[in-house]
Amino acid sequence: MTLGFPTIVIPAIMAQTLADPSGNLTLNGSQSSHDSHGSHDSLYLTKEQISWFSSINLICVPVGSLLSGVLTQPFGRKPSMITLNIPFIAAWLVYHYADSVVMLYAALALTGFSGGVLEAPVLTYVAEITQPHLRGMLSATASMCVILGVFLQFVLGIFMNWRTVALINIVFPILAICALCCVPESPHWLIGKGRIQEAEKSLQWLRGWVQPGDVQAELSMLVKSIQSSAELHQQSRSWQPFLRRTFLRPYGIVALAFFAGHLGGMTTLQTFAVSIFAELGTPVDKFIATMLLGLVQLLGALVCVVSVHWTGKRPLTFVSLVGSSICFGLTAVYAHYHKLNPVSVDYSWMPLVLLVAAAFLTHTCIRLLPWILIGEVYPPEVRGTASGASGSIGYIFGFLANKTYFLKLDILSLAGTFLVYSAVSMAGAVALYLVLPETEGRTLQEIQEHFAGTRNLLTEGRRSRREQGEPTKWAADNPAMDHQESHL
Repeated sequence: MTLGFPTIVIPAIMAQTLADPSGNLTLNGSQSSHDSHGSHDSLYLTKEQISWFSSINLICVPVGSLLSGVLTQPFGRKPSMITLNIPFIAAWLVYHYADSVVMLYAALALTGFSGGVLEAPVLTYVAEITQPHLRGMLSATASMCVILGVFLQFVLGIFMNWRTVALINIVFPILAICALCCVPESPHWLIGKGRIQEAEKSLQWLRGWVQPGDVQAELSMLVKSIQSSAELHQQSRSWQPFLRRTFLRPYGIVALAFFAGHLGGMTTLQTFAVSIFAELGTPVDKFIATMLLGLVQLLGALVCVVSVHWTGKRPLTFVSLVGSSICFGLTAVYAHYHKLNPVSVDYSWMPLVLLVAAAFLTHTCIRLLPWILIGEVYPPEVRGTASGASGSIGYIFGFLANKTYFLKLDILSLAGTFLVYSAVSMAGAVALYLVLPETEGRTLQEIQEHFAGTRNLLTEGRRSRREQGEPTKWAADNPAMDHQESHL
């Protein structure tokens, strides 16, 4: 919701400013103004202030992401997630009562930084508590909820004043705090702190309120794996784990996925959809464009959540990238001929269909893929810090995608820009085909072995559902760990 909120604030505060012939800004020719919902609001921003308001989040989120692991690792996943909801409550209140530009900046910076810090505990918690056959599905829900939050802000902004929306948004961090109080701490983190008994109780809760004997195999495997990693970490300097292939290889893959997802065109399309649709001459107004893109993005994310367990990540990745590459390539062809000779109304729907299809396809995997991978590809000793660093590079690529958009337009035109997006998506598909292992249905230990070079998940491929040990009941006997038991 913090990502979607500026979108509904900016039109309201920009609509209240007018420039007189001398260049001075006034408030709609009076000492006060009314927003689109008819409520009195004297707050307004200049264009320069608007540019900062729309970009502060891009600056603060990577900073929070980089510090995420360092700040949250000592306190545990659960306490960190609970505590980091409090700044959001404060920020929504600041938004609601804002009477100056500084208050708006402060609220945006607070949500950006807190959201960045929140990434490591959320992503690592989901990866650490989840059985292999469910990890991809549950990890994808985090990204789907981000898209849902943006979409909800668009919907609420249609019917309510932005200050009212800010008050409504307070409900969600409060609900999150209440819900988090009901779940256990990550057994991985507890074992790392030597709290084995608490880890056992946590596993009992997470595997369906089962008896201690039902989780002994998994507990034993986790203890051996985490203690082994801890001993290796103690024997080396604190920075050395980040120079090993077990960090560098997965970080490279996650960065590549972020690069393809952001520089492949979808980030720019989402931000500048209205102007793009207008230049292409599509028969759609601002409201329909925003709602349609938000809806298909949410639908695509839902498809990813539901299907990743059945198809695996690799097939979804290639369908997503190749499909969006084709859509952007055809859009480039249309834009080229439309500029030379505007097409008739009968064909003006084509770019709309192509770009909506691209939005759907990118969100069926590539936009969610790096966030899914972050929680499962790093070894325990660097997982928290690596998750934050991975999130940071993602936001940096997103910033670069938007920042260079107008530069590409000036040099290449709209047709050339979409041709670049098509090429980046296709190149990303080829690169990920060569380096992306199939992690769906694999244990965290197996994934670490792949990046350590002791096994090759690229050649092994994906397990069948039977090999994954998919349970036929409510996880009473933890069959997902059968493969690990044979190694103990």
